Amino acid sequence: MSYDKELHIAYLAVQRASILTQKVFHEKSKGTLSKDDKSPVTIGDFGAQALIIQAIKHNFPKDEIVGEEEASSLRNNKTLSSQIWAFVRETKLSNEATNLELGGVLESEEQMLQAIDAGKSAGGAKGRIWALDPIDGTKGFLRGGQYAVCLALIEDGEVKVGVLGCPNLPRDDTAPITADVDALGNDDSRGVIFAAAIGQGAISQPLRLPPVDSMAVPKIRMRNISLKDAIFCESVEAGHSAHGDQAAIAKKLGITNPSVRMDSQAKYGSIARGAADLYLRLPVRADYEEKIWDHAAGDIIVREAGGWVTDMNGNRLDFGQGRTLSKNKGIVAAPKIIHNAVLQAVQSVLGAK
Repeated sequence: MSYDKELHIAYLAVQRASILTQKVFHEKSKGTLSKDDKSPVTIGDFGAQALIIQAIKHNFPKDEIVGEEEASSLRNNKTLSSQIWAFVRETKLSNEATNLELGGVLESEEQMLQAIDAGKSAGGAKGRIWALDPIDGTKGFLRGGQYAVCLALIEDGEVKVGVLGCPNLPRDDTAPITADVDALGNDDSRGVIFAAAIGQGAISQPLRLPPVDSMAVPKIRMRNISLKDAIFCESVEAGHSAHGDQAAIAKKLGITNPSVRMDSQAKYGSIARGAADLYLRLPVRADYEEKIWDHAAGDIIVREAGGWVTDMNGNRLDFGQGRTLSKNKGIVAAPKIIHNAVLQAVQSVLGAK
């Protein structure tokens, strides 16, 4: 089955939402709230979710959506809601025809709130379900670092389409990713969209360019590299990933390059295009379950770029278990040629604890 339309709409939806987040990014007041899980929420989070859900429901009205945000806090905070509405109603793509493909402009603030609330699917192993993280890496967004707008189509538990909008990553696929990645370049040199559909490979394009025929664009590929020269990515927050274990794994593998810490699924995009090579995210708590929206788009982009993504036991990520990856522990993403060696090192280090 072809997923050309799904990929096209997802690309446009993420592009439009990413533009909104960039506008918010340059505002002095980010309008943050505190969610129950203590992570900050921004105008960009809510606005991006509204725009993406509108696009999905306009084109695929029967599809379900698993979204990270819900609008109850906005209904109790009219000031913040009106701020978000101002961004949503003003954010458009440069081509009016593409805006109409996404459903045009939402007609009211209430429609915006309804769109935000349409992402409450429980997920599962049957049917077509979109996994959406409107701003993955909210803390990175707030401090001016890496973040991503993430959207993936999961059909009967398998990821079929994935798109990542990464407004602060270098546009240049050959630009190396170093520890100071957040300080690199300027707005003219940053902003990229990664996109992939099952069996069609993965691409990257400058964020502001119109969508292209994915079959006509050179595909991105992971590097064919020896372990000693590899660069590995990990999360910034120690509460998200076991930095000590990951350092021990890097040492065991003979990796001498310092780790690159960045927020969000920008890590998946970076290794997919060969700017880095490994992504490790090892659990810090035995009871922690990863959210599907934090990995679905990155999973297919890396796999379509020649990589492999498993948990720390070597199992494929199971996106058919609901809103979380309840049957998986940890994330190990690497080029296929070295994935097994990385996995063995992970198991050796963790098994010795």
